[in-house]
Amino acid sequence: MNQKKNDMIKKNIKGKTYKLPGSLTSFQEEMYIHLINWKWQNITKDVGIYNFKGNQIEYDAILPKSVQNKYPLIYPKILQDLKDHRKKYYFKFHQHFNHMASSQAANVNLFLPLLLHLKANKVFSLLKPDFKSLAIGELYKGFRIEFWDGNSNEDRGLLKDHSSLSGTDSDIAIAYYNQKDELCLWLIEHKLTEKEFTECGGFKSKDRDKAKHLCEKNFSEIISNKNLCFHHSFKDREYWNLTDENRLFFVNYSKHNSCPFKGGMNQLWRNQLMGFALEKVGMFKEVYFSVVKHPENKALDKSIDYYKDLINHNNRFSVFDSKEVIEKVAKLNDSDLNDWLIWYKELYKINN
Repeated sequence: MNQKKNDMIKKNIKGKTYKLPGSLTSFQEEMYIHLINWKWQNITKDVGIYNFKGNQIEYDAILPKSVQNKYPLIYPKILQDLKDHRKKYYFKFHQHFNHMASSQAANVNLFLPLLLHLKANKVFSLLKPDFKSLAIGELYKGFRIEFWDGNSNEDRGLLKDHSSLSGTDSDIAIAYYNQKDELCLWLIEHKLTEKEFTECGGFKSKDRDKAKHLCEKNFSEIISNKNLCFHHSFKDREYWNLTDENRLFFVNYSKHNSCPFKGGMNQLWRNQLMGFALEKVGMFKEVYFSVVKHPENKALDKSIDYYKDLINHNNRFSVFDSKEVIEKVAKLNDSDLNDWLIWYKELYKINN
């Protein structure tokens, strides 16, 4: 029997019964089992509830409401700063923030203990060669979670795609001074167990006029007539204007017979465009964009490789994994950071 995405199945592994979604990849299942075991050992054995179309579905990987307000999935030393950050730059916790496999929580747990540490400059100079010092006077102590260039529901942002419900943002942005003492920005998208990046919402939109918005047209055709794209003609977004201004960045566009950005490359494209927009208005001298992922998550590699090829491996885009971060931090042999290393590696199954 085929399992639907939101079906719950009971799976017995090594004498333990787990309530899991029915459509997990082998990597996702391995991670879910590990994260559930961590939850059972460190938080609670009570199930959490997922409300789906009026149905309340029990899952072991979700935290029950009774513990959610204690933030048990967040590294304790950063919790107050997380709360203070939301007061200055409010951001919504994702729908699945209280899921053990929450990429948003994992992102916070990976970067905030480093950004808030006295040795932040040493850590990030190991990760990014042009990094000289964290610009602590910018954003919230030099960084911002769920970054975009506005800070209210009234702002549409430089891409003109923001609302209270959606819009382009990066999981975290880090403001820093480079080796020339120029103010720069590093946009980072974090993925934990996801199978793909966010795909094009316009391609699937019920408002899309399929006789007018022709996603089968290629890059050059859309550049020549931007109204072929739903986002441009119907939503008045800046995606293709910025792409046109930076068309040399997408140097290998001719390899694609239709719009390259219908699938998983869409999220990568929009984040890169946000960087171009920020540079254009002079907010930052240079803006770089990276993806950081779990070292065992290979499902994203196809979209990443397509995107790297599209931009001819331009160094404004890069990819690394959380194990690489761990290895760099370990070199400092700092007792406080070593405590975090042990915690993070155990929670997120980062093997030596």
